[in-house]
Amino acid sequence: MLAYIIRRIWQMIPTMLGVVLLIFFLFNWVGGDPAYILAGKMSNPEQIENIRQQLGIDQPYYVQLWIFIKQILTFDYGVSWSTGESVSQIIMTRLGPSLTLLIPLVVLQTVISIILALAVSAVRGSLTDRMVMMMCTIGMSISILVYIIVFQYFFAYQLSWFPVQGWSDRFTENLFKYSLLPILIMLVVSIAPTLRLYRSFVLDEVNQDYVRTARAKGVSERRVFGVHVLRNASIPIVTDVMATLPALLIGAFLIERFFGIPGIGREVIIAVERSDFPVIKAITVYVAAATMIFNLIADLVYKLIDPRVQLK
Repeated sequence: MLAYIIRRIWQMIPTMLGVVLLIFFLFNWVGGDPAYILAGKMSNPEQIENIRQQLGIDQPYYVQLWIFIKQILTFDYGVSWSTGESVSQIIMTRLGPSLTLLIPLVVLQTVISIILALAVSAVRGSLTDRMVMMMCTIGMSISILVYIIVFQYFFAYQLSWFPVQGWSDRFTENLFKYSLLPILIMLVVSIAPTLRLYRSFVLDEVNQDYVRTARAKGVSERRVFGVHVLRNASIPIVTDVMATLPALLIGAFLIERFFGIPGIGREVIIAVERSDFPVIKAITVYVAAATMIFNLIADLVYKLIDPRVQLK
């Protein structure tokens, strides 16, 4: 397994290099001249040239690319153009609030979706199964903005069960007070598509030969679904969970923006609004790296779930 991990890490290098090249050329050719953005409307050629020298964008492209690669290797992306704060410090301070939302959400979403998928698969084709799938379709057709507005108005404003906005320096207060309603909203939004997907994974296994053999031996339905079917359906479930983790890190930007949570998603929105290229580039690189790392973790989990899986 160690040799496999080393090979995978080695294979990540050209992939990461391709991502770096793509980010570099997009921001240099499509993003426009940062000097004009920083100088503002009231500027003169001398100011613009001075800014270009300070940013190093007056250098040849290969020099700028090498500077960008050194920033990635040293985890030092300079300072934010809008606030002057270190980009690395911005990411480190914003990561905690995002993980406070992300980790409980992923755990609850996965556990609840698996339980419900097994339950509706056990009564597949019944009225209960059809009703649950219809409710999932209805839930998926409603925008997350509607959920945010309705939940904030009803649970936070009318019932006063949760605060509308806020965040503190204490982890327990953030987890059990400020993040409860955002997690509930994201859970309601994500359960419908996840349940439909996991149900299809379970149904793919229900008609396999090993299931019929287990039933012929007199194994109870609870054990058939809870042990045999679930274990074999776990591989695509793990794939889905690991693939969505990096996206969730940024995909919570609406929740973070509406609830005033200082996370990565909210920081991306602010950086885009202010054309803060150093922050955007750094977060893009980190998300790309996280995607590859989670894919590697998923492959290792496959081996733990099913020893028949060969890591090659």
